[in-house]
Amino acid sequence: MSFNLYKISRVTQCLLSAGFILCIAGICFLFQGVISYKMPAFVLLLAVSLIAVIFDIIPVLLAALLSALTWDFFFIPPRFTFRVTSAEDALLLLMYFVIALINSILTHRIRRFEKLARQKEEKANTIKLYNTLLNSLSHELKTPLATIVGAADNLLNEPRRLSDVNKRNLVVEISMASLRLNRQVENLLSMSRLESGFIQPKKDWCDINEMIYAVVNRLEANLKNYDLKIMIEENLPLYKLDYGLIEQVLYNLVYNATIYTPEFSELYIIAKNNSNRIYQLDPDDTMQSRIARENDYLTLIIEDRGPGFPEDELEKVFDKFYRLKNSKTGGTGLGLSIVKGFVEAHRGIVILENVPHGARFTIEIPTEVSYIKNLKNE
Repeated sequence: MSFNLYKISRVTQCLLSAGFILCIAGICFLFQGVISYKMPAFVLLLAVSLIAVIFDIIPVLLAALLSALTWDFFFIPPRFTFRVTSAEDALLLLMYFVIALINSILTHRIRRFEKLARQKEEKANTIKLYNTLLNSLSHELKTPLATIVGAADNLLNEPRRLSDVNKRNLVVEISMASLRLNRQVENLLSMSRLESGFIQPKKDWCDINEMIYAVVNRLEANLKNYDLKIMIEENLPLYKLDYGLIEQVLYNLVYNATIYTPEFSELYIIAKNNSNRIYQLDPDDTMQSRIARENDYLTLIIEDRGPGFPEDELEKVFDKFYRLKNSKTGGTGLGLSIVKGFVEAHRGIVILENVPHGARFTIEIPTEVSYIKNLKNE
């Protein structure tokens, strides 16, 4: 178990432990007329056990000692004195104190062993992820670097023997390898931002139409052998989003579709607006209320005509470094996990489902919208 109380000072823990024991003893004292003087011992022992689950060993030992003294002073006859006249009561008090100490020490040790086991597991997972990352990047980074170095060497060492066509082909190879290398570096940086937990979307008004065509232009070489169909709802409003994050989401999904679906097949990019209330222009409304409102959802759909995903792997494809069992060589398995992270940073969801003709990614993001673009056209 993990509590923020671990982070407070030991002195504060001691004060809280003592206060809790005294509070429990006070409640028991109020009912002393209807309960046996032995009953508070069980209640106080339970209180010590609860403290042992939360605090460090020193406050717990203090609570055990204080609970024994409190039981003796307020409940064991004669009350309001530490003197014990009965041998049985003296034995009970001694047993209570020993049991409270043993309980405290054992609980503390169990917590310590759990912490060590958790740290060991986290270390093992870290090593596993590190090895997985190295194995993935050893190919993904080495291949484009080798292409760039080889092509550059040819251009530098054999400039006279190369025809203009050969030179252009080498430049194209360098360009494509550089883009591939840049894509991997961007994915690693994006995953680093997600892992750090510091992603805070910098939202501003975005034109989804413009964003989609910007992604298509970036992937022009990949999309040239596909029948791309872009379906954008008419009069789509502006959305308050982080342009860079959502553009990367679209880029990763469309790029993945070009990698894992047959050439010359159809790819669909669909954008539409969903609202849980009807937009109306009321003459009495202020301009601000007419221009912008919340509770709208931007829906983006990337759909392909490929083989789809194995049903038993649908829930795993968004995991870090996960690659499909029958996928092509290459790839780090970061693209879809970045998609999920960036969408969730906008409080949205991404859903993957197989359809009869392929696979469909559906993204829904709650956002503020602005119809000022449409108002200007009226």
